[in-house]
Order: sequence, then C-alpha cells, then structure tokens
Amino acid sequence: MLSKRVTLADVARRAGLSVSAASMILNGRPDTRLSEDAHARVHAAAAELGYRPNVAARGLKTDKTHTIAFVSDLVATTRYASGLITGAIAAAESAGHVMMVLETGGEPKRETEAIGAALDRQVDGFVFASMRARELFLPEISFDTPAVMLNATNARFPRAVLPDELGGGRSAVGTLFAAGLEEGIALLGHSEKEEKGLFRSATVADRIAGIRAAMAEHGAEFTSESSIWLWEPDGGYQATRKILRGRRKPSAILAMNDRLAFGAYQAIAEAGLRIPEDISIVSFDNDELAAYLRPGLTTVGLPHQAMGRRSVEILLDNEDVEETRVPMPLVERASVIRPPSLGVPA
Repeated sequence: MLSKRVTLADVARRAGLSVSAASMILNGRPDTRLSEDAHARVHAAAAELGYRPNVAARGLKTDKTHTIAFVSDLVATTRYASGLITGAIAAAESAGHVMMVLETGGEPKRETEAIGAALDRQVDGFVFASMRARELFLPEISFDTPAVMLNATNARFPRAVLPDELGGGRSAVGTLFAAGLEEGIALLGHSEKEEKGLFRSATVADRIAGIRAAMAEHGAEFTSESSIWLWEPDGGYQATRKILRGRRKPSAILAMNDRLAFGAYQAIAEAGLRIPEDISIVSFDNDELAAYLRPGLTTVGLPHQAMGRRSVEILLDNEDVEETRVPMPLVERASVIRPPSLGVPA
C-alpha cells in the first residue's frame, strides 16, 4: 500500500515551528528573519520525512505549475527523431520543470485531446514537435499559453527551432571540395530539372539551396542529378546502379540523406568499386547506422538534441525570437577520400 503523502504541516511539526515559518524556509524566502538553527531543522525534517512540495497546490497560488507539454506526432516512438525529446527533457529538468509527453500520431482528434489534457493541467507552455521538419497544422483551439515549434513551423506560433539546412548543404559540398573532388560529383535524391516546382519541405529546400550555392561559388556542376521521391535505400541502390552504368563514372556521390547512401554503398560494392578509393560519399542526417557501415559514412548530422534543448530555453526565457536555426555538425568518418597528409578518419 502507498504511504500517506508527507505534508508541510508534518515538516513544521517535526521541526517545532509554525507551518508558515516552514513554508518560508522551504520556499527560500530571503526575509524570513528566522535563525540558522530554524533553517537547519526544517531542511533536516524535510529530508528525514521525504517531503515533496505539492506542485498542484503551489500552482494555484503562483499560477505556475513548472510543467511543459511536449506534443508531437511520432517523435517519442521514432528512433530517428528521439533526440528532440531527449534534449527537451534535459533542458526542462535542469530548469526544475517536468515534461508531459503527449504523442498524437499526427491525428487531428488526438491532437485536440492532447492539447485539452495539457490545458486542463495548467501547463506553463507547449513544445509542438514533428518527427520530420515540416509545417505543422494544429487544431483550432483557443488558448494563450506560450508555445514553441520544434522541427516544425506554424503561422500561429512564429517561434520555431529548425536545423540550419542551408549551412548543412554548404558543409557537405565543402567536404568534397576540401578532398579535391570539385569535379565528377553526382547528386543523389534530387534533380532540379525533374523536381522544379515540386514541394517536399522548407528545410529540404534550404538543404538543396545550400548545396547549389556552394557548387555555384566554386564554378562546379554536378555530373548527374537523380530524382528519387522516396529517400530509402532501394531508391539509392537503383539510382546508383544507373549512374555507374553511364559513360562517366563519378568521383563522388552527394546523397540527400543517409538512407539513400546506404543503397549507394550496395550498388558500388556490386560494381566491384571501393569507397572512398574509387568513389567518395557524403550525405545527411547521421542515422545511427551510418557509423556501422564499412567504411563509416561521412554525414552532416541533424542536431536533434541541441534543437530540443533550445526549444525549451526559448520557451522558459520567453525569448522574443522567431525562427532559430541550429547548426548541423559534420560527422567525418571514412567515406570521403583524404589527402595522405591528413590521414583517414575512423
């Protein structure tokens, strides 16, 4: 059976003080005028009894519950994006807040229920998150609780935390140029000619824009561009086989995500070629499987944990910002050829 909850009155009784005196001490009031001995007795009594403050009761007095609602489509149950919630929880805990996690599967009815449940519990703020960066459509529920979008945008809530895909695209191209691969680069997963006017997401558009800007600055052009709508291994495999059957074998492949690169690895091995000696590869996302390929895949990572932390910081500090872009880290492994003097990354 569960034991009775220890109350503030129990602590005061053990310490030999009034309830109001014990409350002032435990709440850190600087003007209590109570002795050091009284402070010591109250804190000792609280520790001995295992006292925990009644957050709900405190919320009625302060209008703060120190609770944040994390409402997402599939973040909590998807390995790929779980870093978003890991970072958010860490930031909330360090600020003395509790995170209420509500998963909706992207279903409007469940989203409405989740937001209602959070409002019923008087949360101090919302983090609305998406597994994949996109515009997130939320139910038309009227509330004035602060909110921040995470890996998502919404016209109603302009404060948003997103990956810096523009910088990430530049970083991927720069990695190939630094290896002396300015010529002979094939783009895997997007074709400007075939996909002009088609919409994937704003962040994908930024990734492509960063790639093309870096190529243009160096006066370079892709030897080929492969449009692949589903960025999955089979698409990368089939497209790479086609590229390798062409008249001009590329010196490098720039894949729009790691899953396309996984398929490219298979096609290159089947062709009897080696990575990176014959073909270098760089991609995006830093999927956990990228480290287990042989050779390890060099990739521009999605900074999910840093994004999660930043969303909570913006919310709790009530920062007057709109879109915040978090830098995407370059994770160097061994899929890009390096000059002998620089060695080969593990």
